[in-house]
Amino acid sequence: MKPLKIVFQGDSITDAGRDKRNYHDVGPGYPKYASAQMRENHPDIAFEFINFGISGNRTSQLFDRLYADALAFDPDVISILIGINDIWHRYGAGKIATTDAQIELNYRSILSRIRRESRAKIVMLAPFLLDAEVKPGMREDLQRLLPVIRSLADEFADVFIPLDEHFARALKTQPEPLYYSADGVHPNENGRAFIGGLYAEAVKPLINSLSFY
Repeated sequence: MKPLKIVFQGDSITDAGRDKRNYHDVGPGYPKYASAQMRENHPDIAFEFINFGISGNRTSQLFDRLYADALAFDPDVISILIGINDIWHRYGAGKIATTDAQIELNYRSILSRIRRESRAKIVMLAPFLLDAEVKPGMREDLQRLLPVIRSLADEFADVFIPLDEHFARALKTQPEPLYYSADGVHPNENGRAFIGGLYAEAVKPLINSLSFY
């Protein structure tokens, strides 16, 4: 039986300094924790994990490389965590003013193309901001974007993981304000493990169904 092939796609939260010479290197980010937990949860399933997250990517850049870095591998699952850079790059020097409508169109185009050109199941993770101080306006921008992403997930995703909601609940029980992230955007080891655990749990039914293909 061929391995169950899962492609992780996204920005720096997925990339996390992986070895880009080897796409099987899942790196030290949440895919490391997710893949390890999935192997533990499903010991009878052979997995092939591929990480093509690229730091700094926005939704438009992910769409541009979607074929070469995802569809060309004929994966069983494509996992997407993207969007925070579309907001981040609205601020500061060299800003890129991607509108809410453009983000939605880019994300819809990504998901539509996956549905149209592959057999892959889609796992979507919502972007998030944590409790560090971030650029003014980012939180308001994210709050407008999150319902859009949830709506797209309702339409396209086989699994949706609302990380913003999970973190909001978890932070209520953490005594340290920067427990999951030092800058509010990039998770530390605690944050990465937290996302990885959520991921592995959320995809259990999907992985079980795919194992019978």
